[in-house]
Amino acid sequence: MSRERSKKQQRAGQGGAVPRLHCIEPNPAGIDVGAPEIFVAVPPDRDASPVRSFETFTQDLHRLKEWLQQCRITTVALESTGVYWIPLFQILEEAGLQVCLVNAQHVKHVPGRQSDVIDCQGLQYLHSVGLRRASFRPEDRVCIIRSLLRHRDRLVQMAAAHVQHMQKALTQMNLQIHHVLSDITGRSGLAILDAIVAGEHNPAVLAQLRQPQVQASAEVVMKSLVGDYRREHLFTLRQSLEAYRYYQDLIPRCDQEIEEQLQNFDRQLPPDAPDLPPEAYPHSRRKNEFHFDMGSELYRIFGVDLTAIPSINALTGYTLLAEVGTDWSKFPNVHAFASWACFCPPNKKSGGKVLSAKTRRTANRVNRALRLAAQTLERSTSYLGIFYRKMCARLGRPAGITATAHQLARIIYHMVTTGRPYDESIFAAQEQRQRKHLESSARRKAAKLGYPLIPLPQTA
Repeated sequence: MSRERSKKQQRAGQGGAVPRLHCIEPNPAGIDVGAPEIFVAVPPDRDASPVRSFETFTQDLHRLKEWLQQCRITTVALESTGVYWIPLFQILEEAGLQVCLVNAQHVKHVPGRQSDVIDCQGLQYLHSVGLRRASFRPEDRVCIIRSLLRHRDRLVQMAAAHVQHMQKALTQMNLQIHHVLSDITGRSGLAILDAIVAGEHNPAVLAQLRQPQVQASAEVVMKSLVGDYRREHLFTLRQSLEAYRYYQDLIPRCDQEIEEQLQNFDRQLPPDAPDLPPEAYPHSRRKNEFHFDMGSELYRIFGVDLTAIPSINALTGYTLLAEVGTDWSKFPNVHAFASWACFCPPNKKSGGKVLSAKTRRTANRVNRALRLAAQTLERSTSYLGIFYRKMCARLGRPAGITATAHQLARIIYHMVTTGRPYDESIFAAQEQRQRKHLESSARRKAAKLGYPLIPLPQTA
């Protein structure tokens, strides 16, 4: 019996007990955040009840903070669950605690039975041994701009949804005006819609409201305005038009608030810095553009003109400002920034073989903005346009877009961190060196085959 007992103990010691890792954070806490209740775990030696639950009212959040201070907690691991973590994060950060905002996806697939108590205890232990990295979160003034800009994006999206409702109502009445006009919310389209909801249904009268810039003839416009003006569809059209205008009135007020908040950012330009050059092709304000000069504001805040990069406009610049901010020191090098923006493939290797080298799917807004910017280089004659077409021909369009967006991310990081302006001649010199390398390689290959390589005469 004693021999069997010793064998069981030996097997238990080999496979059962797991040695605990070295503690890196001596005063950690783990918090599992939920909508109605929050569970908090501290080290067992700090309180008789090391796991407690708190409601999400503001008074309870302050009681949670005071309890952590009584337990001599200095750092907290907090899951980024929806937007429920934001009030608690701000309270703990103002109290001087170091808050480590961890990605909830990293603890989603932990094996075994899960509960709120087990989750907060697991977070507390993993954070104490340094196995949970904090997600990037910019400073508070950048978070203010981020909230306003994301709210503005939602206003634009909701206005676009009501445009679709207007188009649906027109289609149900068999009015094809939204197919004849390029933009139903332009001057001609809105004038015609206002007349329709006011009771005017005569196609000849409605066709006279079109602007001279409309390419469609008056006869085509008249034909598109002949339909079945049913009462229920007119009611839907009227309400959708009112809702669209309501959101269009909210956007300028949101722009005004953004412009006021941008004044909290210091001027990064030296006193003798030149002004922005005028646009080569000036244009009137496009729809959904900012109601203030965003390019000049970005130039003042970043200290460099990001819009000088081909395909980078003010909208892309404001995305970088809202998602990253002005302090890029949290990214030690350009590789860290490109990896955070999900442009670096996480090579999965096993047995010495690469199983996957695809970039992971992400909701990163910087990633999305730079991918859209890369696609606009398709017809560009700049170095980046040549690079985009070369990468698409070599790797295919999806991988070519990723490679070009990666290149844009590296250029932007270099400009922001060094304060140097965009210089196209640097890339021209790189292209010339690459051309010489290809030429020397072709000469060597031709010499091995016994053929001379004669350059063609340059044509005028």
